[in-house]
Amino acid sequence: ADEATRNLHLIKGGGGALTREKIVASASRKFVCIVDESKLSDVLGSFPLPVEVIPMAQSLVSRKLIGMGGLPELRPDLTTDNGNVILDVRNLDLTDPMTVETALNAIAGVVDNGIFAQQRADVLLVGRASGVDHITV
Repeated sequence: ADEATRNLHLIKGGGGALTREKIVASASRKFVCIVDESKLSDVLGSFPLPVEVIPMAQSLVSRKLIGMGGLPELRPDLTTDNGNVILDVRNLDLTDPMTVETALNAIAGVVDNGIFAQQRADVLLVGRASGVDHITV
């Protein structure tokens, strides 16, 4: 994951494969996520949120994201495995990640977004210099 909370909410998709990562997580019996301690946050949002968008809808989705308080930026030189573009969004209020995940996916043209709150990890392994923390809820 690119960012994780102790509630097992995640931001994934920094590499651009967020939709396929969600499909794999959904198909898995147990979703284990591994991060180092630098990726642990109290609230999601320090890492830009990737949003996979159908190219034709890029302008519409950008306007909707701005309306939600976000600052979207097209990720240059990247087409996802699904043939779409990624908008990296900063400045969204992610204190309620489940609600934001649902709201983003309701925007016409959004394929999916990098919030993993509805399909959160079952176990988060956090690597530290002193060892590994196992976090479950």
